[in-house]
Amino acid sequence: MLLTKSTTFIIGPVANILGYIMNAIFWLQSQIGIENIGLCIILFTIVVYLLLTPLTIQQQKFSRLSSKMNPELQEIQKKYKGKNQDQQAMMAMNEETKAVYAKYGVHPMGSCLQLLIQMPILFALYRVIWNIPAYVSSVRDAFMPLAEALMEQSGAQSFLEEMAKSVNVSFGEMTNLTVIDVLYKLAPSNWATLAEEFPDISSLIQSTQTKVDEMNYFLGLNIADAPFTIITTAFASGAILVGIGALLVPLLSALTQYLNSRLLSMQNPNTTSSNQNDTMASTMKTMNTVMPIMSAVFCFTLPVGMGIYWIAGAVVRCVQQIIINKSIDKIDVEEIVKKNLEKENKKRAKQGLPPQKITNTARINTRNIEAPQSKPQISEEERKKKIEMSTEYYKNNTTAKPGSLAAKAQMVKQYNEKHAKK
Repeated sequence: MLLTKSTTFIIGPVANILGYIMNAIFWLQSQIGIENIGLCIILFTIVVYLLLTPLTIQQQKFSRLSSKMNPELQEIQKKYKGKNQDQQAMMAMNEETKAVYAKYGVHPMGSCLQLLIQMPILFALYRVIWNIPAYVSSVRDAFMPLAEALMEQSGAQSFLEEMAKSVNVSFGEMTNLTVIDVLYKLAPSNWATLAEEFPDISSLIQSTQTKVDEMNYFLGLNIADAPFTIITTAFASGAILVGIGALLVPLLSALTQYLNSRLLSMQNPNTTSSNQNDTMASTMKTMNTVMPIMSAVFCFTLPVGMGIYWIAGAVVRCVQQIIINKSIDKIDVEEIVKKNLEKENKKRAKQGLPPQKITNTARINTRNIEAPQSKPQISEEERKKKIEMSTEYYKNNTTAKPGSLAAKAQMVKQYNEKHAKK
């Protein structure tokens, strides 16, 4: 296993699978003579997000159904407001809530589950793009001759360790692969420093840089360099168009992510204001505002390749969102509810349970809670008066000795006679 590959739990194996996809895309590009990492990142991002389309559709369906059932859930919460200490009321509330989810055929954690599935994929996707030579053999092979030559150079390890610190690369044991890790992160200016430090292999350094530049340059920008560095150098040298191109990377990243978040918020037009005040909704709203700004800030200092990935990902998600929204708009929600109920009832039938049992239980519990409230309430004074009247009635209507069995029997008889007359 390559040391430069991720060994993180779950993310590592997922990154390996994504690496195979990216390697295949770059190989296909090589067959037609286009060995360009920037284009490979775009195609790779498109392919991965297309593979994630089923999860995206399920997530959007869940959101659409949530916007329909949230008013019902809010009515239930309103109904039991202030009854937190009443265990029976809380049980009834839970049953009615379950009944609503069963009606719409969704799970309370449905959206979170889909996000949990996507999360390791997105982290692995980031890992693959961050360290392409570890996963794309053609790119790795372009660095390998120079890496092997540097392994034989005196003082190479200490120099590369210092170089690794400057480009924020962890440098442990010196191997061909760790050397490639450092070389891949070098900015164009670092290559000149490397050639000056090792003049014996300066021609190999120059040829490797030329080969890597052919792979790295995309629309006039070196994807291994940061926009901030490109802008600074470009404006200093008078290359205004290059500087503007580099400036567009963080700006486009922020803009595309903002548009994507707007499309997501427009997907739930029926969501009520009370739902928007929910903690999760408030958090998502904050993230949708902050994330575009953060991506723009990060893009200024991260390599252009990461900016290309963010822009491509946001554009693909926007296109997906538009298509999925149009498709979901044509779907009859009532028909979805009907089908979900059928599926739920089939599951219940296999478990030996009758259909709609949860809903019926909710109704029964609700009646039990509301029944006592329908009885007329009497004051403490009236209750005491009734007790005194009953006591006097039994005292005045018995000739037996108080406390005797005869007196008690007479009291039972009088009680039955009294209530029989009513």
